[in-house]
Amino acid sequence: QVQLAESGGGPVQPGGSLKLSCTPSGCTRCAMGWFRQAPGQEREFVASINVVGDRAIYAKSLRGRFTASRDNGKDTMYLQMNNLKPEDTAVFLCAAKDGIGLNKEAYAYGFWGQGTQVTVSS
Repeated sequence: QVQLAESGGGPVQPGGSLKLSCTPSGCTRCAMGWFRQAPGQEREFVASINVVGDRAIYAKSLRGRFTASRDNGKDTMYLQMNNLKPEDTAVFLCAAKDGIGLNKEAYAYGFWGQGTQVTVSS
């Protein structure tokens, strides 16, 4: 059974940076993704990264500020977030999917973590 655990969230000031981590267990050949959900809003795609970690896709609005990566030797996926804005405040969730294809749709991911809160405020 695949289990995902996120970490690295917290409060940060506008313009600051955070690096989230996700440690999957039981899914060595899964493409993975990051999503976020703000209060009262739908879950939003952030990034998806392939199994090898050499290709990623991003939400157009976040490209250039957010970078997904993975270290398969450590079984960890990361999301580096720079120049954070108050509108980035959300619960960030890690997800994994069977198969190697990248995907922006939440329904494609069968496994989800509990999420980590990111709060951007001065």
